[in-house]
Amino acid sequence: MSDTSSGKTAAVKMTALAGATLLASLGISIVTVALPALARAFNAPVSSVQWVVLAYLVSVTVTITLAGKLGDLIGHRRVLMAGLMCFALASLLCAAAPTLGVLIAGRAIQGVGGAILLALPLSIAREVVPKERMGSAMGLFGTVSAIGTALGPSLGGVLIGDLGWRAAFVLLAGLGVCTWVLAARTIPPAASRPTASAKSLDWIGAAVLATTLVLYALATLGGKTGMAIDSRLLLGLALVALGIFIFVESRAASPLLPMALLRNPMTRVSLAMNLLVSTAMMSTLVVGPFFLAFGLGLSEAATGLVMAMGPLTAAFSGIPAGRMTDRFGARRTLLFGLVQTTIGLVCLAVAPRFLGVAGYVVALMILTPGFQLFLAANNTAVMLGAVDAQRGMLSGLLGLSRNLGFMTGASVMSGLFATAIGSQGIAGATPDDVAKAFTMTFMVAVGLGVIALVLSLCGLAKQSGPQPS
Repeated sequence: MSDTSSGKTAAVKMTALAGATLLASLGISIVTVALPALARAFNAPVSSVQWVVLAYLVSVTVTITLAGKLGDLIGHRRVLMAGLMCFALASLLCAAAPTLGVLIAGRAIQGVGGAILLALPLSIAREVVPKERMGSAMGLFGTVSAIGTALGPSLGGVLIGDLGWRAAFVLLAGLGVCTWVLAARTIPPAASRPTASAKSLDWIGAAVLATTLVLYALATLGGKTGMAIDSRLLLGLALVALGIFIFVESRAASPLLPMALLRNPMTRVSLAMNLLVSTAMMSTLVVGPFFLAFGLGLSEAATGLVMAMGPLTAAFSGIPAGRMTDRFGARRTLLFGLVQTTIGLVCLAVAPRFLGVAGYVVALMILTPGFQLFLAANNTAVMLGAVDAQRGMLSGLLGLSRNLGFMTGASVMSGLFATAIGSQGIAGATPDDVAKAFTMTFMVAVGLGVIALVLSLCGLAKQSGPQPS
């Protein structure tokens, strides 16, 4: 088969995988704009309605590693098809939910499907895409994820405004069914072959890991849950559960997460960098709106428009980032992406204070492509270095480290910003106080970027990908 025909075949297969990634992204972004309508429909407080979003996020975080492991054990295609059907059926349950409790339960089930849609496309791409085009595949995933993030609020707003909040979930169900049909027709049956063998799944390890992640998620979400919980206590319990998990896995005959995998320098550093950079990037979403509104005095509409520049830039830069990875090699592209991300964070910390909105937008246009370069190169490095028996597990770990970074950023970076504002709070702070707190927060984010860059430069990830001949 010629290179052209094999490339076209891979592109067709990638359509279904990209559709699954887009669906998982829409699963979170399209619902955020429905919260006011849900509060009115169920006569519920904001703290309760927020669980419609939080249940999905926590469910994805808790199950994404298990989803990848199941793909290795019973076949990546089988698990992806099951995930698409789970997502579609859960969406229908959400659309028909008679109470808020049923809706939240449906969102938790939908999150299980979403975890599969995030974990399995990366591992299947390793099988259906030629190695020399793996970077382009990872860039495509970054692009469609950004498109889902950018498209969700506007699409959801139109649907909810014209047809009500249930229409958003009906749309997700329909897209889930269409993607299932597309995947069934395009993804080869060979992708259903198990790549790992085990006598049984490590259910004890899975239960302990799920407990650890639930505790950590609740600790990082803090007051957003609407529950009277001590975040420090939950974090301590999460650390204890993590210790138990390591103990269990080191003695399991067929561990959920082989400890030898984390002792591999390339894997360990790649996951650490993923977590650090994701934590820094989350700052733009949780701190940026406060600075734009209270520091620069923008209206809600103007704030939303400026914030949209991030995902829009990401949507346009994902595919070029993947092509750069293929051309220059994963490690070089990763280093360049980290440098550009760090420069972008510096610009975001400084430029808006002197250039206002223009400085903020320019900083985003530097920062976001850098993140896409890092993401495409880091994912490519890990997946090309993965043995077949661990492809699903590693793709799940990449998703887990990114989600943990997002949750950590939402908690720690917003908490840092609030501390820098002072006791008067955001409402009582002057624009200059808000600007200073914003700069301080993003200088910490710069520090996270520098740490990630140092980890890479130390040579711990020297096997992170093929270099061009």
